[in-house]
Amino acid sequence: MPNRLPMPPAEPLLNAPEFTVSELSQSLKRTVEDAFGHVRVRGEISGFRGAHSSGHCYFALKDESAKIEAVIWKGVHGRMRFKPQEGLKVIATGKLTTYPGSSKYQIVIEALEPAGIGALMALMEERKKKLAAEGLFDEARKQLLPWLPEVIGVVTSPTGAVIRDILHRLEDRFPRHVLVWPVKVQGEGSAEQVAAAIRGFNALPEGGKIPRPDVLIVARGGGSLEDLWSFNEEIVVRAAAESMIPLISAVGHETDITLIDFVADKRAPTPTAAAEMAVPVRSDLFVEVADLARRTRAYWQRAQESRRSELRAAARALPAAPDLLAIPRQRLDSAGAALPRGLKANTHAHFRRFTAAGAKLTLRVLHGQIAQTDHRLTVCGERLGLSARSLLRQRRDRFAGLDVRLRASKLANAQAQRNAIIRQRERTHRLAERANRALVTLLQRLDARVENSGKLLSALSYRSVLARGFALVRDETGHPLHSADAIGPNARLEIEFADGRVGATADADRPALAARRAPSQPKPAATPDAKVAPKRVAKPVDQGSLF
Repeated sequence: MPNRLPMPPAEPLLNAPEFTVSELSQSLKRTVEDAFGHVRVRGEISGFRGAHSSGHCYFALKDESAKIEAVIWKGVHGRMRFKPQEGLKVIATGKLTTYPGSSKYQIVIEALEPAGIGALMALMEERKKKLAAEGLFDEARKQLLPWLPEVIGVVTSPTGAVIRDILHRLEDRFPRHVLVWPVKVQGEGSAEQVAAAIRGFNALPEGGKIPRPDVLIVARGGGSLEDLWSFNEEIVVRAAAESMIPLISAVGHETDITLIDFVADKRAPTPTAAAEMAVPVRSDLFVEVADLARRTRAYWQRAQESRRSELRAAARALPAAPDLLAIPRQRLDSAGAALPRGLKANTHAHFRRFTAAGAKLTLRVLHGQIAQTDHRLTVCGERLGLSARSLLRQRRDRFAGLDVRLRASKLANAQAQRNAIIRQRERTHRLAERANRALVTLLQRLDARVENSGKLLSALSYRSVLARGFALVRDETGHPLHSADAIGPNARLEIEFADGRVGATADADRPALAARRAPSQPKPAATPDAKVAPKRVAKPVDQGSLF
């Protein structure tokens, strides 16, 4: 059988200090935090299911043979540039601590970054598939660029060479009005600034004080995948997809690919090429316009010559003017000869009609018509009076009915208000009684808490220990002494009992403090490369001190 270590006797452990579970957990927590502090850990995210309802994120970091729990607080998660995703390999920077509630250690992450280019490419491909599935990269969504824009909006850094290249290229080809929205194109917060710039240009009103661009250019110089990562962020891609203004992407060099290139209406290999896509060459337009003007003049001259030839041919085919006017002249002469006879016949016919109408107009007919009109007026007046009296009677009856209903409604409303006031008064009395009972209950609970706290304070006070017969020893400065080795010869001491304090002097023949602390054997010399192990001081097996 294997040798077993002898069990220590039970007698010396009776006076060993006792720890509560909370005290032991807090001591372990302080030890872990002091020994490690901030660390950087490489691993794969496992068990991530999105942010908790509280906004915090809980998951684990693992490798081939181990796993450590991790947590990201709500405020830190909101400021993170890279968000945690299941299966993503990352490098986490944070503080190692313990969670006493379940006796496990964990890392509180303060910064998160992908572990290398491979992780970035995997994240980019996954995001590309997600956005493509939503239809953001469809060709049907892309807009045509204007042939000659009046205003060009540029989203880029105002201090880089990109904006100078664009302005110089526009000056060489076709000078246009340029609006620059300055943004950060790299680093923390750059993606949010680029997205805000695209949405800001689209929010400008047409015909406003600041002209609305006809085309947008989002540009940045070349760089590594990490430098161009802002243009792979989902917020930038969605802002470019929502843009109602045609957008040209000019991020990086020709070999650099970002997600904004897939959603933009046009992709340019360089910022200079984006300027070339935005406007045509002015000198070429002058040459083309001159050529079109020359061709227009030549066509007009040919058309005029053709019309002259057609007119001459038509003139030769027409008959002579006297031949065309011979028959109309003959008809005119016949009509002129018949005109006097027609006028006389028309005058006689109108005279006969006038005579017949005048014979019908006599005084008897006029008197009859006047009598009929007078009778009609009398009948209409009588009917109007009867209608007025009937209408007045109907309105009076209607107003009387409304007066009766109004008085009844007034009385009913007043009674309803009285009943509501009575119900509210009763409810107020009930609420006042409940408030008084709640206040009394709250005061009783507070009194009980104060009493319990006083008892707990008395129980935890070191004076209760002194009351059991123990004493507290202090040096001249008032600091408590924990061992006899800390007392030198003739040292002035102060001893506190439960009922007061007394002074004392240590023995004069006690060995000096330096002699008692001399090492029994020499320590090995420390080399520069050697790591110093932390000292572990063994606690004396006694009751201990509450201080």
